[in-house]
Amino acid sequence: MKKYLECHEKEMLTLLEKLVNIDSGSMNKAGVDKVGQVLFEEFEKLGFQVDVIPQEIQGNHLVIRHQHATTPKIMAVAHMDTVFKEGTVAERPFTIRDGRAYGPGVIDMKGSHVVLLFALKALRENNSKALENIEVILTSDEEIGSHTSRELIESQTEHKKYALIMEPARQDGSLVTARRGVGEYSLYVTGKAAHSGVQPQAGSSAIEELAQKTIKLHKLTNHDEGITVNVGVIEGGTTVNTVAPSAVARVDVRIDKIEQADWIERQIESICATPDVEGTTIELKGGIERQPMVKNEQTIALLEKIQEVGRDLGIEVKDMATGGGSDASFTSAKGVATIDGLGPIGGHAHSEDEYLEIASLTERALLLAHTIRKLTDEMN
Repeated sequence: MKKYLECHEKEMLTLLEKLVNIDSGSMNKAGVDKVGQVLFEEFEKLGFQVDVIPQEIQGNHLVIRHQHATTPKIMAVAHMDTVFKEGTVAERPFTIRDGRAYGPGVIDMKGSHVVLLFALKALRENNSKALENIEVILTSDEEIGSHTSRELIESQTEHKKYALIMEPARQDGSLVTARRGVGEYSLYVTGKAAHSGVQPQAGSSAIEELAQKTIKLHKLTNHDEGITVNVGVIEGGTTVNTVAPSAVARVDVRIDKIEQADWIERQIESICATPDVEGTTIELKGGIERQPMVKNEQTIALLEKIQEVGRDLGIEVKDMATGGGSDASFTSAKGVATIDGLGPIGGHAHSEDEYLEIASLTERALLLAHTIRKLTDEMN
């Protein structure tokens, strides 16, 4: 398989360029669906059946399995959306410099689609029955919380033993074996407008109320326990000489342990239940969107299998925890052994400097292909 992948690196780069040069921000349905169509055609060529799960606002999701598959035990999950606005490709299209590929979404996660597809191509080249043991789920809204794809991912965990999540590897090549849980809240505060110079006492400041709540919310942070609460965005008021009639806050919550979810939700609800400023009201929306991905015994056992594959290939496989969220949380919470970060190596995701190490395309495709084959062989 190594020789096959090395001989097809140029094709990998051609596909990567094609995918990167499609604007596919999460709210750009046409762009995400265009990426989906490219991948649809590639998987069909491989002998896979592609089921399209239509979406009205975001792009369509794809569920892909070999035409001879019955009950595949391995699932691979990747997302087609990026964080970049329409027109970004025109500003800085796919380029290659000094062994690195650049462009919007190149590492998060257009490169992962290339790695996954060519890993399966390498298995086909070797006539591996492992092709019939994997189901691929491509989603359209991971970057905005997986609101439409979560139910799909969770439903596909039934009968699965392993979940391979195709987020990129860390910059040092590490896989991801633990992720923090992620929550997002919005506070909508309504007050009463008044002239701040003529009759301030007639008003009720929504901004003042939100300031009081911000202090209380931030006090929930406990770094030793792995709990962080951050009011990251505040908007409100009309003019400088008007008591603010409305204000909004966006709150990010991170937790390390599954049991912390109920506690932090109760605390936030309690804080927002009673106004501090008379005459104001609060509407609270949101909650914990992704449970933590915990490095449990199942995770460790799967990691050890991948490390064994890596040793046979001369690839050092390390692992780490990260504070960011991904769809790995959904499969892990469903009790499926989950490893994340199986995509290529790169860095500076979500920025103008986002890059992918070109050499890692063939290396990570090789590691993935051998992992899928090993897991399948051990089941038989």
